[in-house]
Amino acid sequence: MQAPGGRLQAPGERGAAVVPHAGVVLDVDSIEKAVVHEHAAVEPIPWKTGEVGVVPALDVDTSWSLGPSPRAADAAPASKKEACGSSCGCASSRSVPAKNDEPRRKDEAAMRRAEMGRLRELAEMLGFGTPRERAEASPDGDVGGAAVATKKAPPKKKVAKKLPGSGIPPRRSIRILMWARRISQVTFFGLFMFFLFQTAFRGSFAASADTPVRLPYPVEAFLLADPFVAAMTLGATHHVYRGLLWSLGLLALTVVFGRVFCGWICPFGTLHHFFGWILPSRRGRGAARVEANKTHGYQRAKYYLMYAFLAASLAGSAIGGLFDPICVAVRAIGLGVIPGVQYITGRALGAAQDVPVRTVQQVADKTQDALATTVWQSHQFYFHHTWLIVGLLIAVLFMNRFIPRFWCRVLCPLGAFLGVFARFALFGMEKDHAKCTDCNLCLVHCQGADSPQGGVKWRQDECHMCLNCENACPEDVIKFRFLPNWKSRIGKPDLQRRTFLASAAAGAAFIPAARIADSLDVNYHSRVIRPPGSVEERAFLERCIRCAECMKVCPNNALHPAMFEAGIEGLWTPILIARIGYCEHSCVLCGQVCPTGAIQKITEKEKLGLGVPPVKIGTAFYDQGRCLPWAMQTPCIVCEEFCPTSPKAIWVEEVEAPVRDSKPGPNGEHPEMKTVKLQRPHVDPSLCIGCGACEKVCPVQDQPAVYVTSVGESRSKTNVILLENTNYNQG
Repeated sequence: MQAPGGRLQAPGERGAAVVPHAGVVLDVDSIEKAVVHEHAAVEPIPWKTGEVGVVPALDVDTSWSLGPSPRAADAAPASKKEACGSSCGCASSRSVPAKNDEPRRKDEAAMRRAEMGRLRELAEMLGFGTPRERAEASPDGDVGGAAVATKKAPPKKKVAKKLPGSGIPPRRSIRILMWARRISQVTFFGLFMFFLFQTAFRGSFAASADTPVRLPYPVEAFLLADPFVAAMTLGATHHVYRGLLWSLGLLALTVVFGRVFCGWICPFGTLHHFFGWILPSRRGRGAARVEANKTHGYQRAKYYLMYAFLAASLAGSAIGGLFDPICVAVRAIGLGVIPGVQYITGRALGAAQDVPVRTVQQVADKTQDALATTVWQSHQFYFHHTWLIVGLLIAVLFMNRFIPRFWCRVLCPLGAFLGVFARFALFGMEKDHAKCTDCNLCLVHCQGADSPQGGVKWRQDECHMCLNCENACPEDVIKFRFLPNWKSRIGKPDLQRRTFLASAAAGAAFIPAARIADSLDVNYHSRVIRPPGSVEERAFLERCIRCAECMKVCPNNALHPAMFEAGIEGLWTPILIARIGYCEHSCVLCGQVCPTGAIQKITEKEKLGLGVPPVKIGTAFYDQGRCLPWAMQTPCIVCEEFCPTSPKAIWVEEVEAPVRDSKPGPNGEHPEMKTVKLQRPHVDPSLCIGCGACEKVCPVQDQPAVYVTSVGESRSKTNVILLENTNYNQG
């Protein structure tokens, strides 16, 4: 196109459309086909030779082609005399070149290739594009049909999300370790739940001791591997229960890899992790999440609790089991969650059995039978204070909305105990702070709030070894390895000395203060009945960690967590509530699952008294003012029939007693008197074992007419009915 001043103007240049013009297409492909036509000479392009300075404006569409189109070349005849196509403007015929004209043909081909290069440069300068580009821009693929060729925009490619920094993806090894951690968490949590479901007996007890009952799996395995439980038992009793030696293996693992138990094994930690994934924290994004995952002062609270509980154990009480994560998980899930789910499932299956569809009824029956033999206990259980226990669990889980992994960071004494040993771990984090770009992705994904960011010392005692920081780092500057640079980490927990001493002193002083009432009156509470095989009360409180394994395994739902019946120190220790359930005569499962020896492992023969005195947990007494045969002259022998001992500890006295007729006499007179034969029950204290079966089956509502107290229990030499032969209050 001609621009002002005699300059050539490209079609796309501003101001090129002021003069009406036609589109110009240079068919370069046709020029390439000109080799087939063997033109002797190609007319020079006017604006290339300079003979014509300006190309005049065109009024019609014009296509210049220096050879046949590709389609015409394909359809051309293969004879020796071929007609030249009209596209080049030559109407003459040509001859097929001979084989001896090879040098001349090579020279002409070289000339044409040079000319082709110049034409392509011209086409690019004018904005026409290459033939391939014009073919892609044309709807039908024909380059000669378009007036002006436009370049087709390339298809948009999906741009991957760019990570901060260099965007280096995590190494394959760390990705494998991340999946290994997730698999480990799921596996150990599943194993924990399996053991918890198996902490039950679903068969029947034999009348004799010839067929002992044992659980098929070590359901107390997680408690035996708890080093904090072992430390409390050692401090209170000055010896470690044999089963707790497994905890030494966990301590060795901590010294090598750090707090790997918290991030890879702990079922309670996994529960918090899963809850945080289902219901993320309110500080889940941006600067708020970064700030939440920094190390804060409230994380020292778990260390103060740990020192307080250890000091309390030295004073003679394992009360720290109230905060031990494994004990909390067993107690909350075993006494609250599982019975609740069992109740809901039972109600749903019961409703399905009432549906008037035989197929639905059969499926419901088979499902209920399968659950009863594999998952649920024999019947629906209810535990005292279960709502409080479950409520505390929900509250702790809900705190993850404000502080991620709240329990692990703030309250867990086991995590603090492992953190003390983790400071010496051989495996730790090493970070190249010089290459760190401070993107804070390590802080966003950190579980332990152990300060993995640049320019800050890493707190190894808080690290859960989750490997999230290494996996999220876009610069690949974080590596967990053996023997890292120790200068990059804090060697010990950041604790204030005064607060540490105050917490230890408070824990040591709490136990004597809680025992003031016991010192004033050494007789135990009459309704505190411990499981069979329990050690003396003082030793019992030294060993019992409130794990609730004995309550979960009791087949008759007889054992329940105490509130303050045994004092503040006895909170959530097991006691027998006979009105809810009685102690099975030949059952010794509670001693089998106790991890600390608070309940000794006894045999069925020892409990039944075969060859030795029987194990007594209390004695039954009658309230004759409420007993039907005694107070109301009503026949009743339920308690005597249900007494499991041999010979029976409850015997009856046959008497004839006067009783008023229930109908009024004639003429409205007073009812007549008559005589009835009654069997009035009595208890033989020497034979009664205090199982509570009589209290359980007593038909008197409200307060039963027969009740059981702890007096006469085998574990105590002072808690007896008669004190003549004891050293009570002496020495």
